[in-house]
Amino acid sequence: MVMTDRYGHRERPEGTAMMTNPITSADTAARGLSAAQAARRLAESGPNVVTAPPRLGIARRVGRQLADPLVALLMAAGLVTAALGDVPDTVIILMVVVVNTVIGVAQEVRADAAIAALDRLAAPSARVIRDGRDQVVPAAELVHGDHVRLEAGDVVPADLELTEAQRATFDESALTGESVPVLRGRSEPAGAGTVLAAGRAAGTVVATGPASALGRISDLVSRTRPGPTPLQRRITALGRVLGVTAVVVSSLVFAAGVLAGQPVVRMAITAVSLVVAAVPESLPAVVTLALALGARRMARTRAIPRRLHAVETLGSVTVIAADKTGTLTENRMTVQYAITADGSRHAISGTGYDPTGDVDGRGGEPLRTLARAGALCNDAALLPPDAGHPDWAAAGDPMEAALLAFAGRCGLDVDAERAAAVRVAEHPFDQDSRRMVTVHRLPSGGYLVACKGAPEAVLDPRTDAGLLDAAAELAADGLRVLAVATAACGQRPDPAAPPPLTVAGIVGIGDPLRATARDTAEAFTRSGVRLVLITGDHPHTASAIGRRLGILGPGDVVAHGDQDDLRGTDVAHARVFARTQPEQKLDIISALQQRGEVVAMTGDGVNDAPALRRADIGVAMGGGTEVARQAADLVLFDDNLGTVADAIGEGRRIYDNIRRFLRYGLSGGAAELLVMLAGPLLGMPLALLPAQLLWINLLTHGVPGVALGAEPAEADVMHRPPRSPQESVLGAGLLRGVLTGAGLLAAVTMAAGVVAQQTGRPWQSVMFLVLGIAQLGVALAVRAKAAPGAERNVLLPISVGVCLLLQLAGVLTEPLRLLLGTEPLDASTIAACCAVAALPGVALRLWNRKASGV
Repeated sequence: MVMTDRYGHRERPEGTAMMTNPITSADTAARGLSAAQAARRLAESGPNVVTAPPRLGIARRVGRQLADPLVALLMAAGLVTAALGDVPDTVIILMVVVVNTVIGVAQEVRADAAIAALDRLAAPSARVIRDGRDQVVPAAELVHGDHVRLEAGDVVPADLELTEAQRATFDESALTGESVPVLRGRSEPAGAGTVLAAGRAAGTVVATGPASALGRISDLVSRTRPGPTPLQRRITALGRVLGVTAVVVSSLVFAAGVLAGQPVVRMAITAVSLVVAAVPESLPAVVTLALALGARRMARTRAIPRRLHAVETLGSVTVIAADKTGTLTENRMTVQYAITADGSRHAISGTGYDPTGDVDGRGGEPLRTLARAGALCNDAALLPPDAGHPDWAAAGDPMEAALLAFAGRCGLDVDAERAAAVRVAEHPFDQDSRRMVTVHRLPSGGYLVACKGAPEAVLDPRTDAGLLDAAAELAADGLRVLAVATAACGQRPDPAAPPPLTVAGIVGIGDPLRATARDTAEAFTRSGVRLVLITGDHPHTASAIGRRLGILGPGDVVAHGDQDDLRGTDVAHARVFARTQPEQKLDIISALQQRGEVVAMTGDGVNDAPALRRADIGVAMGGGTEVARQAADLVLFDDNLGTVADAIGEGRRIYDNIRRFLRYGLSGGAAELLVMLAGPLLGMPLALLPAQLLWINLLTHGVPGVALGAEPAEADVMHRPPRSPQESVLGAGLLRGVLTGAGLLAAVTMAAGVVAQQTGRPWQSVMFLVLGIAQLGVALAVRAKAAPGAERNVLLPISVGVCLLLQLAGVLTEPLRLLLGTEPLDASTIAACCAVAALPGVALRLWNRKASGV
């Protein structure tokens, strides 16, 4: 696990030292605890973790499964058959309940294990001083007395007493519910679980784990489980409707049988069994399996769902609102051009954050002055290569790290420059001033003021028009532009109100697009998902990025935050939003949602957290701030937007598989109802015995039905528009498919029964065999049409094969014949039954191929 800075970029691996520390004051120079002291205190006080909610035991998990409405219907049916003395049917009902409960509990345990694995992957880290060095350790290893550094966006890992606070404001809503950030200074507390919203701070740990403020509150919070997902609620409601329908039809079958002279008790048992057989009680298990497998597949592609509902919602995403830095770009900033105050231009070359490189003409003292000021007005550090990371890396804001690499390429020793000009005061960057100011004590006894920020916040249009024009040119090329200025004074100035500054120049910093960014944008377009770029960059920079991505045409308008209102028509049609503030991101997302869009928002910084929470799906970068990850539904550990496209495909696959099971399960249930209703009309007062109905239900709605939840994605899953969130589960032709399948199943079953009756064969056993095998054939017919070479779902054919053998055993083995009330069939009859039973599956498969144009 690595620590990330306020902008969401990698710092030092755990347990290793950090170089080029920008601050050298007495407070931050403390040696901290030694490794031995920390280990001893950790052993005494335990890990810095809040007591986890108690794990559900097997008994409670089983109870939750039995409380499901569909399973409860099964239990009620079992009680009825038991009261009527029907032991075989009671045994079979109990078998169905046990199988479904075992599957449901197993998938629930797997889902909990996946979430636990996610928690381990996303475990927060903390920057501490130990043995006199900056180190990054897991937050769970913090102990009393540790000295912790914080930057904007960091979650406070334990209760601290602040020893340093530079304009530090804390979001304490997690503890107090107060949404307004609180300004805190030295010697004041900072509670665990709060967030440093702005500024910079450091503090000494005074309480950890259960003894912390967050731990004490956590002990008072009731342990609650997340409620059902929207899809589960829809399916549960569907189950209730199906249950009522089955009860009504079963009542008609009961009445018809009694009128035909059948015993009342037998018809009562038959009606109950028909209700059980007609309702797809495996639905909860199928949904659970589909979601759990989806989460697992996403994890393989480095997309970790923090909440399972994200898995299903991804399939209906219509808009991706993407942050630029680290999402569409490589997140390796580098200074590409520098223009000094005298107008001289310099091209800078180098690789990533490596401080070695070339500067066109070196540039002399004006360029060194520009580079020196940029390195001093800077909180970043450069991490040299090590065994785990072969390249130079940034610790801190990547733009600031780019300035350090630039200074190195200009021939400056950054450590020596910082040691010679010790920082004594600062005014951190904020959205209002759009600049950062630092004050440094010089060896001569005077002070140096260094400032960097947006060109319009640093340059004067009256005297710096040339540099402003140059800044616009660089921005038009897609570069991010910073202006740098300095001032020398004899008395220590107030950084919030610095003396008049002398411009040193501007730098153009580039963050190249990821090699896959344009392909990812095209993939979203093909799948009917609209990619929207939201950035704080200058409109010229944002326009250049949009054109390179291919999402911004020549006539398209770029909306920007300088406009008074971003919730109007522009939001509905614009593809690029520049100069956006955090609250404006909320306006954009809200406007899109009001138009009926399902919005996924990507981000990595603390300023993205509100938008991540507001979006239908919040997608955080794994290398982002902890607060962004906590606000998100999905975490991308490879920081690659292309992974979102894969996750959307996975969401669509999951929804397709649930609908696939519904088509299969409802077709079989409806066919059983039709057979039982039509039987008396054809001289068959009781087409199937209760035990036979329950056996078919056990085989077809059990493992084969659940196995459909593991089908691979269709070949065209990312080449069709997203489903409408208002669409019914049975919409888009599914109801028609269910009725078609049910009609075919009922037709071949009744035809086989009539022929068997007329030829003197055991017609009831024939119908039992045909109906069961035909339903298994439908399971193979509705399976996914996967792309060539795609991974196949071997569980489905295996489960169908096993259930086919068990169905045959129902007429071949004496014990099952006694249980089910079947009669033996000869080989020719069994072969004819298998041939007839294959017809619905073959017909449905051919129909599906024709409908898909295959």
